[in-house]
Amino acid sequence: MTQTLKNTQPMTTSAPVMLVTGSAKRIGAAIVRAAHRHGYRVIIHCHHSEQEANALADELNDTCAHSAVVIIADLAVVNQGDTLKNLTQTIMQAFGQLDILVHNASRFYPTPLGSIRHDQWDELLLTNAKAPLLLSQALYPYLKMQQGCIISLLDIHAHDKPFTNYTVYNMAKAAHRMMVQSLALDMAPNVRVNGVAPGVNILPDADSDQALDSQQQKSIVDSIPMQRIGTPADIAHSVLYLAQASYVTGEIITVDGGRSLTLAGGN
Repeated sequence: MTQTLKNTQPMTTSAPVMLVTGSAKRIGAAIVRAAHRHGYRVIIHCHHSEQEANALADELNDTCAHSAVVIIADLAVVNQGDTLKNLTQTIMQAFGQLDILVHNASRFYPTPLGSIRHDQWDELLLTNAKAPLLLSQALYPYLKMQQGCIISLLDIHAHDKPFTNYTVYNMAKAAHRMMVQSLALDMAPNVRVNGVAPGVNILPDADSDQALDSQQQKSIVDSIPMQRIGTPADIAHSVLYLAQASYVTGEIITVDGGRSLTLAGGN
């Protein structure tokens, strides 16, 4: 449970600061790149993907010096008050302020009934519910100073349409969804809290245990009214909208090409 900060030289700008958890690659990296293009300073958080995170920070700093930093931390730090405090201090040392917190880090894998283990429960609830809540609480005073916002990456399956064999993940994301709505009340009027619920906006890596074959991919596309897989950029666009939507709180934007309109739950 270590935290590492890279490239912390101060910027001579008042540009807003966005922290995105789990942002070394995939959707998190797309959010970071989009925010950076729109003038945000960015804090790239990762746990295992240090090489990708540093490469992303170098790319962004080459474009605009001292505009991106990397923080390496196991989100299990939220289980201990002292380590969470240290992580909070490390985050605030990056640029001296925090305007937007994006909860993107997440673990996702099946937990078939009959084989659910305590460690799976702990890991899925940690990354998808507990860490977002306790990190939001720890950073609330700093977000409040900036009249900032929190944006959570959720899932269309977190509300009434669960994945088959993903009970623990479904429960964790549903808890995260309720966190968004609860904190929107508890943090108002100082900090806005919203969510984005993707559908199929990125496919599992081809070499992962969740990889889909061509027939599975075709079946998914056929089920989407827009007849295409979404992109990480679609999610990033909605995140940037919510970052600027000063009169929107407690809302969850579904970005799924209409798939939730035809989805009955299940596979």
